Amino acid sequence: MPILIELTPAEIQMAALVGTQRTVQCIQNGSKHRYGAKDTNAWQMSIEGAMGECALAKHLGIFWSKGTPGATDVGPHDVRQTHYANGQLIVHPTDDNNRRFYLVTGLLGKYAIHGYMYGKDAKQQKYWADPQNTGRWAYFVPQSDLIWNNNERIKNDDNWLDD
Repeated sequence: MPILIELTPAEIQMAALVGTQRTVQCIQNGSKHRYGAKDTNAWQMSIEGAMGECALAKHLGIFWSKGTPGATDVGPHDVRQTHYANGQLIVHPTDDNNRRFYLVTGLLGKYAIHGYMYGKDAKQQKYWADPQNTGRWAYFVPQSDLIWNNNERIKNDDNWLDD
């Protein structure tokens, strides 16, 4: 059963700014999305990805430092966000084996956290796929195989990022 998190307007605004800043940095550096996302989706992916990170941080009660290029997304964890409610956790061959990757689905400030898997556990042949036939293979872990640790569930009703 996923954990539902709704961001406040202030949290949405902050995460949207972070996503925007990330895209501007990419434009300035002349870089593209690491895994072949289209330029037409860059803003949306950066902003929604940042909001997914914010949602996980809010749930875990971890201060969200808003990310540093090359660092983890939320504390020691990484987040993979998709707007598809039935989306899968995507782990790439170059991803850290000892890091937790959380799947967050949702859009526009309303998210569901489905659980996590360590990189080394996700890198199994049974998950290796190219579901969109784009030639960009990765490990796609179904939601049913993700892990939840009940000790990490923190009920946090206050607006922890609001002033």
